[in-house]
Amino acid sequence: MSSIMANLTLQNIREILVESNEAARLVSPFIVAVLVGAVAYRCLTPKAQNKIHSLGGIPVITAWKFFSKRYDFLWEHFNRISEPMFTFKVLHHNVVAVRGDDARKVFFDSKSLDFTEGYKILMGAAPRLSEVEIKTDTEGDVTWFNKQLAHLLNRNRLNDMLPSLMEDIDRRAQQWGTEGTMDPFQKIYDLVFQMTVRMTTCRELADDLDAIREMQDLYFTLEKSSTPQALLLPWFPSRSKRNKDKAVKSLFVKIYTIVETRRHATVPTSDAIDVLIAGGYGTHEIVQFVLGVIFAGVLNTGINACWSIVYVGMHPEWKTKVQKEIDSLIDQNTANSSDALHKRLSSIPVSAWEDEMPVFDSIIRETIRLSLTGTALRRNLKEGTSMLGRAIGAGDFLAYNVGDVHLNPDIYSQPNAFDPSRYGPGREEDKKATFAFLGWGAGRHPCTGMKVAKLEMKVIMAYMLAAFDYKIVDKKGSPLKTLPVPDRNDIHQARPIGEPFFVQFKRIVD
Repeated sequence: MSSIMANLTLQNIREILVESNEAARLVSPFIVAVLVGAVAYRCLTPKAQNKIHSLGGIPVITAWKFFSKRYDFLWEHFNRISEPMFTFKVLHHNVVAVRGDDARKVFFDSKSLDFTEGYKILMGAAPRLSEVEIKTDTEGDVTWFNKQLAHLLNRNRLNDMLPSLMEDIDRRAQQWGTEGTMDPFQKIYDLVFQMTVRMTTCRELADDLDAIREMQDLYFTLEKSSTPQALLLPWFPSRSKRNKDKAVKSLFVKIYTIVETRRHATVPTSDAIDVLIAGGYGTHEIVQFVLGVIFAGVLNTGINACWSIVYVGMHPEWKTKVQKEIDSLIDQNTANSSDALHKRLSSIPVSAWEDEMPVFDSIIRETIRLSLTGTALRRNLKEGTSMLGRAIGAGDFLAYNVGDVHLNPDIYSQPNAFDPSRYGPGREEDKKATFAFLGWGAGRHPCTGMKVAKLEMKVIMAYMLAAFDYKIVDKKGSPLKTLPVPDRNDIHQARPIGEPFFVQFKRIVD
């Protein structure tokens, strides 16, 4: 009884009303009274014993914070109950939150825990054509998706695309001017979106900056549509649901038109859409693939590229180290020093970018460790699954917060500090436990796009350090003294919280 009352109080209801104006219109005083009455009824009703601690309460109220402030929700309950597992309801589904080394091993390595099914209900922002009544045979087929991704973004194709990618970076960076300030979480994010479109669609779209801006706005709408009311009340025609449906339809029409145009072109190209057409895939399948790969690629790589610029800019010793690494890379792999910077960088083979930047590899790893503390999701598809000696029902969802390991002081010394040397010989803190680093997936679900994501981050950083002298400043233009903190409650992108800050830059090389 006490657990139910602890999780459904007038204060809980008040928090929901404050967090959502739309919810305030939906929840009348009469409904509040009904909810409180339901609590009293449940408090007096005998409950079956469950080996996993249950939060109880009215599901829509208990789970609200899971969608509005997920990180806080999980850790407030973990700290309160001091157990490695607890369960709560989302709609009619059971969700089991887990933590600890043993739970993490099962979570990422069990054959019965499905990756795709885990995100369908509890995440919500990914563009799925089925939600707007357009059916494809490949939606949700991770194996098919990864196969196409590996084929389109292999090393040979990336070598061919590298000059175009560097031209994209240079074209956008030239628009910043020779000196000034810029918001890295806008400008650097723009670069990643541009490059992802270039690699996964066709040159007609990648060269159209207005069309790309429109697509970015539609993806931003998708991200913001993942509200508590949209996910907990999927049957209700809320503004968030209407906005998402409209955004998905707009993206579908845009990509569908491009695919059909390419399908009827007289001369095929080596662009990704043409390759998929040549592979015999239908337009709907290609559209779903393109929408999914842009969402997945930009969601993580975009934000990580932004944070890497910030972390390097605030740590002069690491900035100097990676600067020397980039200078060496340019000197060893380019011949004509009179060429424009982006042309010199584009002549560096992908193999060199992948194998000859150990310093920046460690910076990428540390950037992801600090910024990636979201919640991984799975769904159990089989009977007889257990974790920590407790049964997990078929159909149950599982949630594991990555901060459990990435910010664990027993694994990472001073876990909130930026210290890429923690991965070097003699320390290797990421090897202290099984799956201690989750930045590139783990177990049965490694990240297929890891090499491409690293390449994008590396070429952006190389251009930034070779073309500009830059530092991180506050809104008054003074050097930023305190390391910014990611918003760990943002379920999609861990943008910084607190006072705004900027990249102050001056171009030193054309």
